[in-house]
Amino acid sequence: MESTTSSTKTMYSMIINGSWFDQFRNGSNPWMARYAYSLMFLITNLLAWAVRDYGHSALTEMKRLKECEGGKDCLGAEGVLRVSLGCFTFYFAMFLSTAGTSKLDDRRECWHSGWWSAKIVMKVVLIILSFLVPTEFISLYGQVAHFGAGVFLVIQLISIISFITWLNDCCQSEKYADRCRIHVMLLATAAYVVCILGIILMYIWYTPQPSCLLNIFFITWTLVLLQLMTSVSLHPNVNAGFVTPGFMGLYLVFLCWSAIRSEPPEEKCIHRAGTAAKRDWLTIISFVVAVLAMVIATFSTGIDSQCFQFMKKERREEDDVPYGYGFFHFVFATGAMYFAMLLIGWNTHHTMKKWTIDVGWTSTWVKIVNEWLGACIYIWMLVAPIILKSRQAELPAP
Repeated sequence: MESTTSSTKTMYSMIINGSWFDQFRNGSNPWMARYAYSLMFLITNLLAWAVRDYGHSALTEMKRLKECEGGKDCLGAEGVLRVSLGCFTFYFAMFLSTAGTSKLDDRRECWHSGWWSAKIVMKVVLIILSFLVPTEFISLYGQVAHFGAGVFLVIQLISIISFITWLNDCCQSEKYADRCRIHVMLLATAAYVVCILGIILMYIWYTPQPSCLLNIFFITWTLVLLQLMTSVSLHPNVNAGFVTPGFMGLYLVFLCWSAIRSEPPEEKCIHRAGTAAKRDWLTIISFVVAVLAMVIATFSTGIDSQCFQFMKKERREEDDVPYGYGFFHFVFATGAMYFAMLLIGWNTHHTMKKWTIDVGWTSTWVKIVNEWLGACIYIWMLVAPIILKSRQAELPAP
């Protein structure tokens, strides 16, 4: 009863002083802030898609703008880049204004977790201003966005490998080793079964003719990488078990499948069965899933700043921020470049069909290179400690 009375008095005092209303208006809730930024990012993705697919019929007023030259430079692929530029500018400004925030009582924490009305207006204004930028600058941004999207893919790749490694270390720790032994075996077995099944299905679906040499090479090399990762992981000097190569195999198989699916629609080696209506529904569903997956990937990568810290804290204090704000916004800034590349097929001169995303040979090769790079990074993470340890042993004692 006393605690209730005390809390009531505290709340009444806050209302009298006006601090309660300030906290409500500019409330500090970093966990909810993550979802708010993700929702803003999702809405921007949908806006860029709408400008690309329906801009020519809906945004007729754009043709009056001086920089649009009849609308062609503000809609389609150019429109996607302009929306992406506004989104990138917003998150990069947030990165600059929140980088280095470490304590919850920092004023920048309030800016990150509150002031939503101001930030929404800020983002809308930046997107509008991006349609007034000269075409030459948009072309330059499109070239820079290729690099920024690549940075995003590398960050995402390291984050995924870090999570898989953490999961394996957790399962092999003394606390959970005996208790989770059966679960680990089941997880590893299921991962390898799905990998092999996925490879078999890709052979069936995407190599209908012996002349489909490129797809055969992609799928076969994925199988080779899976075998190579497993062999390195099970080497006596490494002894990393089956879990990590199994889950990495799942990721590589997914990238291979996604790369083949990104091949142009006229490609003869992709089996596209069914009626036109069925294909349309599958295209729409695939588009929605791809957009949601992109937002989720950006969100999950953004909050995973621990694996990119060279000096990690062994203990977190109560007033420490729950995740790196600057890194979070940096990932979203590069994610803005990434979704632009997906919507234009990594090529500013490539015409994308409606309700399609990440289609074209450039998209295919980006994913394939990402798959190979992922396998290389994973294998290096396994062998690097052994190589560095042996080099240190060879150095003469001081």
